[in-house]
Amino acid sequence: MSATALPIFLGGVFTAGLGVIGLFFLHFWRQARDGLFGAFAVAFWLMALEQAARALLRQISEVEGQLYLLRLAAFSLILFAIVRKNMASRY
Repeated sequence: MSATALPIFLGGVFTAGLGVIGLFFLHFWRQARDGLFGAFAVAFWLMALEQAARALLRQISEVEGQLYLLRLAAFSLILFAIVRKNMASRY
């Protein structure tokens, strides 16, 4: 494998892994109907989308900062879901 193909290959591996993790959380959400699992599923798919775009657009440096917005959205969604779950358990 050449040195230029390795980052693309690893990006695909990470994308597939994040997508599978999202599917696991979707499965748990379907069983429990807990919004926390749904939020985690969407967040992992956002991270998979960010990783796929990073692997495909690795030569274009102008979009690199914008790709972090997907990661920011994913982690913000996780944080919001955790806070919402904790607030709901108090009442």
